[in-house]
Amino acid sequence: MNYLPYILKKEKYKKIKFKVSKTQHLLIKAKINGVKGNFILDTGASNSCIGFESVELFLLEAKKSKTQASGAGATGMFTQIAVGNKLLLGNWKHSDFELVIFDLSHVNAALIQHKAKPVHGIIGADILMKGKGIIDYYNHCLYLL
Repeated sequence: MNYLPYILKKEKYKKIKFKVSKTQHLLIKAKINGVKGNFILDTGASNSCIGFESVELFLLEAKKSKTQASGAGATGMFTQIAVGNKLLLGNWKHSDFELVIFDLSHVNAALIQHKAKPVHGIIGADILMKGKGIIDYYNHCLYLL
């Protein structure tokens, strides 16, 4: 028997389901500033981020950023930042959430090439660390405290 869900529920962790895409990415639904979106759950991404094309959709106030982003297949990308956002993953809330805004087109192009749906952004290690995240790969669940 898998005791993990019982232990984590007792410890007040919130359970959030995710799906695994055809490309083996972990796909998770989130609300940012009350707006639903589709995201990749990425333990290797240091910051959560969103594509430039979704700034208006998620009611973000984009500000200049000196940081350049790099990721799978791309480096030195121009970024912006949006602070003070509200994030909802299942029943888990974070009310002062920072997002890096950058060009996600290379990510979505790769997903579409593999007949997977594009995403609005990435939920990264910043959120996993903030919520003391535990990923149950077998049962496709993320737990956040």
